[in-house]
Amino acid sequence: MLIELSGSTPPANQIADQLRGLISSGQLAAEDKLPSVRQLARDLSVAPGTVAKAYRALESDGFVTAQPGGSTRVSSTASTTNRRVIEAARALSAQCAKAGVPLDEAVRILRATWGA
Repeated sequence: MLIELSGSTPPANQIADQLRGLISSGQLAAEDKLPSVRQLARDLSVAPGTVAKAYRALESDGFVTAQPGGSTRVSSTASTTNRRVIEAARALSAQCAKAGVPLDEAVRILRATWGA
């Protein structure tokens, strides 16, 4: 995971969004254990409270469950996105990377074409 500390999106939101993506894409499966708050904070060079805030948001949205003893796992009820949608997203990602289109621009394009 990469966090842009100078970006306009708060780090906790970036962490939660990236973990949502990993869960929705099936890269993190039901019951997979997430890193501890302290470990992920160290790995990302952010404050533990930032990771805790992201984990709370994910729990509130039903993506993860906090276990007694402090471990956090992917919820057994967290659903993955349809495989064809994931493949299309990967194709879009590859095309954007090949063309030098930055992520924020790709997101703007996707939003502009949503439902069209």
